[in-house]
Amino acid sequence: MTSLGSVRGTSLGSVRELAAYQDQPAQLPAASNGKVGVLRLGFRRRGDRSVLHDVRWQSPLLVQRALYWDEEMPGLPCVMILTTSGGVVQGDRLRMDVDLGPGAQAHLVTQAATKIQEMDANYATQRQTFTLDEDAYLEYLPEPVIPFRHSRFVSDTRVRLPSSATMLYAEVLQPGRKYYRDGELFAYDLFSATLRAERPDGRHLFVEKFVVTPHRFPVTRIGVMERFHVYGNVVLLTSPERAARVYRRTATPVWDEATPLATSVSRLPNDAGLVCKVLGQETEPVREAVRAFCVAAREEVTGRTFPPAFGWR
Repeated sequence: MTSLGSVRGTSLGSVRELAAYQDQPAQLPAASNGKVGVLRLGFRRRGDRSVLHDVRWQSPLLVQRALYWDEEMPGLPCVMILTTSGGVVQGDRLRMDVDLGPGAQAHLVTQAATKIQEMDANYATQRQTFTLDEDAYLEYLPEPVIPFRHSRFVSDTRVRLPSSATMLYAEVLQPGRKYYRDGELFAYDLFSATLRAERPDGRHLFVEKFVVTPHRFPVTRIGVMERFHVYGNVVLLTSPERAARVYRRTATPVWDEATPLATSVSRLPNDAGLVCKVLGQETEPVREAVRAFCVAAREEVTGRTFPPAFGWR
């Protein structure tokens, strides 16, 4: 495992793929005031619903209040993560910590796609920690990530939960601003993402990491992305019994030559749950495939389904 450095507790500067990007921006230095975003959310069970009982934030990250708009799960607090900036810029150091108490539930989304702005110095990082107690249920379903030309971004996510808890973690990575001017297909410098999960006693379940450096190793090769442009990744962390039910519904691989779209579901090691991989040329079919897996997961875990998708999302 890669060792992790710390700048005010939010940087991943010692990750080896960042060695070439240690210069400082000509504007505000990395990790200076206004560039360190912190968000801490705590959810607790209260009667027949869960509540957002603890909120702390530091710009450019913030949330407003929990809403209960999900008619299928009226006790589920839905929280939208906002940003006060126009995207992630060079020198940003973002950190989010989410804690769910026993039996608590939550649904987290972002207000829009995460835009990683073009960079000419340094890099941006994001650290996320999710801690779930017994029987907790969390859906973290952010909008897609769009890395602009020459952007450098590293994300590290850690999940700690018992087998009775469930977390749905989704990510959709676009190739860049595909239709901007002449297109920016895989024009970014670096995109690195790590997801690790463990039990409350510290026992490791799995680590998944992918590092994309298109200028060094073209991703349009066979065995990587080939003709596909958009990558979807959904991880369901739950008990073996629940995972088995979801697997029976989703295990058949999907290959749609007309779209084109490819989807496959696999079991995670150590009875941690399932992972669903999706490849497509356009974003919407990938998002629909991700949503279909999430619908199956929620139905099997909670007995409830997702409400109809908002037309404007």
